[in-house]
Amino acid sequence: MADLSPPVAWAHLPFFTQTLPGISQALAEEDRAVFPPKRYIFRALDLTPPEATKVVILGQDPYHTAGKADGLAFSIPQDFGGRLDSLGNIFKELESDLGAPRDRTDLSDWARQGVLLLNTALTVPEGKAKGHAKLGWAQLTRDVLIALSDRPCAFVLWGGPAQSFARHITGPDHLILRSPHPSPLSVYRGFFGSRPFSQVNVWLIARGEDPINWTKT
Repeated sequence: MADLSPPVAWAHLPFFTQTLPGISQALAEEDRAVFPPKRYIFRALDLTPPEATKVVILGQDPYHTAGKADGLAFSIPQDFGGRLDSLGNIFKELESDLGAPRDRTDLSDWARQGVLLLNTALTVPEGKAKGHAKLGWAQLTRDVLIALSDRPCAFVLWGGPAQSFARHITGPDHLILRSPHPSPLSVYRGFFGSRPFSQVNVWLIARGEDPINWTKT
């Protein structure tokens, strides 16, 4: 995998000069398939620049099945056709919370409304969940959260790895929602019934901002 180019709007973050070169080298030496494809690794940052970010949904790492990861946390290409796993549970909670279904698995419409769909690791080797969790991606997560702490933002932290970064969110007036990860292994431990989508929209409306259309298909 060749060198990665920083997303222009986020290129000022220290990660891109301090840590990305080492990650690029490690990925070049990786002998396993890596997901998502190179062109999608920074897709979340490409689609949601800092000035447009209203909500951050923080996950763990990309899907480790071929054809499933598209660079946005929890999102799956529309033509994938396989199991939805975490995303299927997200859709169940969304319908329970808002009373409306969603069947579009590509979440790029959320990203374009200002929802930064960021994983705490942006790559994963095939078949090895969390296989790149210690590659250095954590600095990017820290840098992004620090950069977005300069104004009120909604942070949705799903799962222990995501919640461990909460300490990097500083300043007043943020909305910070924590719940178990929506994976089949933990979804019944408190993700179902957490109502993150309505809570975010109530907060946005109270601030005079447009709510997110979560159910658009």
